[in-house]
Amino acid sequence: MTHAYFFGYGSLVDERTHDFSPVEPALARGWRRAWVATPDRDLCFLTAIRDESSEILGLVAPVPGQDWQALDHRERAYARHEAAHEVDHHGTSIAIYSVAPDRRTSPRDGNAILLSYLDVVIQGYVTVFGQTGADHFFATTDGWHAPILNDRANPIYPRAQPLSEQTRQIVDDALSGLKATFQTQA
Repeated sequence: MTHAYFFGYGSLVDERTHDFSPVEPALARGWRRAWVATPDRDLCFLTAIRDESSEILGLVAPVPGQDWQALDHRERAYARHEAAHEVDHHGTSIAIYSVAPDRRTSPRDGNAILLSYLDVVIQGYVTVFGQTGADHFFATTDGWHAPILNDRANPIYPRAQPLSEQTRQIVDDALSGLKATFQTQA
């Protein structure tokens, strides 16, 4: 029997945000991440974009109940791409979800990155891959010119999780090094 899998490269790396199981660390070749604007909302989306010179770390998980339709609904802002030949994993069917190129643009001042979302993502990378994984995330993600909406005190992200002091420092140091600009919550 062939099992279907998907590659998570953002919040899905933090296992506290979902119940997909079992998950396994993996590497996707020919992709990098980017913060993008879409017509679907004002905040930035994190997406994977094709880049033959790059590779990204993430987690592979089985499609729940082998039900692509349900997973596609959860990831409805994204298009599903077959990527088994690009992901280091034993699965014969592995998808990467990516915002379609005709539905994404470079973020502008009105398209902020949600800090509570970024915190969850980095907490996942630190838990699975350590400091190296967090550093890799920042280095293989574009779009850091988008402002950061500081919602830590009152998280907007619905799957926000408690943040370790180590992760908070990693995120804050990385954003400082990227010379990120911040917006405060209204």
